[in-house]
Amino acid sequence: MSQRPDSDQEMPLVSHLTELRTRLLRIVGAVLLLFAGLFYFSQDIYALVAAPLRAYLPEGATMIATGVASPFLTPFKLTLMVALFLAIPIILHQIWGFIAPGLYKHEKRIAIPLLISSILLFYAGMAFAYFVVFPIMFGFFASVTPEGVAMMTDIGQYLDFVLTLFFAFGVAFEIPIATFLLIWIGVVDVATLRKSRPYVVVGCFVVGMVLTPPDVFSQTLLAVPMWLLFEAGLLCGSLVKRRAEQDAAAEAESDSPSNDQPPAAQP
Repeated sequence: MSQRPDSDQEMPLVSHLTELRTRLLRIVGAVLLLFAGLFYFSQDIYALVAAPLRAYLPEGATMIATGVASPFLTPFKLTLMVALFLAIPIILHQIWGFIAPGLYKHEKRIAIPLLISSILLFYAGMAFAYFVVFPIMFGFFASVTPEGVAMMTDIGQYLDFVLTLFFAFGVAFEIPIATFLLIWIGVVDVATLRKSRPYVVVGCFVVGMVLTPPDVFSQTLLAVPMWLLFEAGLLCGSLVKRRAEQDAAAEAESDSPSNDQPPAAQP
């Protein structure tokens, strides 16, 4: 049985717990440090996040704060969440540093690109929500506001709404990673996923219907990228799986005894 690449001896439980505590403290420290640097700009950050809605407010209308402490607590909460989102690379790096010693070399070759891709895809999902989905969504909401009703959104409710969408789109854009992992660890094979493609397409449109306004264009705007991301994960997973099978076959062939070798001499 092959040994782990980094060490031949297992770390005691206390050492694992000590390292885990150290890495958790580093994560908390990184988030707090980012928060401290961003807090001075908390009002500007909230104005930037609220810009997609404010662009469609009727002339003279503004956002409102129904809570006494909302003008302070809402930007505070948003700044903390922004610091957490920005610290994702640091968080994943600390997680990677904790689990890496227990991985084999071929697992590390796969895990590092997956970590980088997951970070980029999560940020891409948030950017897609802000620059593409929000303008369409809030434009639709403004267009269907009943006559005689003033569109004045509470800043706390708006923040909860957009944070949910940011997280939902960030997770939705992780579909290629999830698809790749399912194939790589052998939970499902490529053929099964290909046969399930019609159900995946329907599921993407159902998710788009839930997360976007009830119009076909907005639903398609989310469903099509999700389907394309699924296809990308399926393609990458099939290529890596094929490469792993070829490597395993080559290794088995090299380990098999040669028929041309003469039998060992008897003593």
